[in-house]
Amino acid sequence: MRKVRVEDAEGLTLCHDLTEMRNGFKGPAFRRGHVITKDDIPRMLDIGKGHVFIWEDNAGEIHEEDAAKRLAAILKVQGTHEQGPSEGKILLISDIQGMLRVNTSLLRELNSIDDITVCTLPDHYPVSPGMRVASMRIVPLVTQESRIVRAEELCRGKRVLDLLPYKALTAGIIITGAEIYHGRITDMFEPVCREKLKAYPGKIAGVRICDDDPEMLIESAREMLTLGADFLIFSGGMSVDPDDVTPSAIRELGCEIVSYGVPSQPGNMTLVAYLGDLPVLGVPGAAITMPVTVFDVLLPQIFTGLRITKDDLIRLGDGGLCQQCKTCHYPNCTFGKY
Repeated sequence: MRKVRVEDAEGLTLCHDLTEMRNGFKGPAFRRGHVITKDDIPRMLDIGKGHVFIWEDNAGEIHEEDAAKRLAAILKVQGTHEQGPSEGKILLISDIQGMLRVNTSLLRELNSIDDITVCTLPDHYPVSPGMRVASMRIVPLVTQESRIVRAEELCRGKRVLDLLPYKALTAGIIITGAEIYHGRITDMFEPVCREKLKAYPGKIAGVRICDDDPEMLIESAREMLTLGADFLIFSGGMSVDPDDVTPSAIRELGCEIVSYGVPSQPGNMTLVAYLGDLPVLGVPGAAITMPVTVFDVLLPQIFTGLRITKDDLIRLGDGGLCQQCKTCHYPNCTFGKY
């Protein structure tokens, strides 16, 4: 690559995009590969370009666009398409609704290689079609090709990214509370739960309201299973009061408890369990009064079919405190990243 004064560049070929910024616009005024004409020179000077770079064959170097293409091949993931290269970078755009998984340790190693930059949405982030998932580029116009080769070797046989599509699940909703069962107050959880489940594929097998009676809860859960439920949601009776029976009923149903209580607020008393491979959530009352709780954080992973582990729940602690903003911007905030 050779640096040339713009005034001396007529007839030469650009080896990089020239970016122009004016009236809120930012974009390429001249593209890589453009052959510079006499008429181009004043405009280049107007946008502040006193010099341009001309490509010269030089063994061992790779251009930013070619580097971005090779990085994109490393990060290629089903359910996305590439956009670019433009100004040296390539974007991965989601084609589906699902949840992004990021191998954060591998991504860290990749970004430790000089000149390489790869940025993504956070691990476990819910995505929809058209969203930007990742971006990749090198910092300079050219870099040593050996650095790209090192990145390719580092990631060979490994996946930096996965985009997991949501699966259609049939949910069974079981609501606990003597005051609701006996008609003293109106249940508020069912409409909240229905609204949240609208964001995911599937349907609701049924809703049952139970007294504070473990046997009634267990019977209702078994009924949901016969109706085709492959996801159970319990609400009510989830605190530590002696008469809160829901966690005990979930255990007696035969579920394996992953965790009762998570390091995240609101939703501290969330219970995560599995009946075989069937996910079971115990949702505390905060889901009724707060716009976003741990319930919202875990739903994307449940609908991918990826099993929630104890380690997943422990990692909720870092970013697990909701700021309770006046206007909720979840998931574009600090809450629920794990």
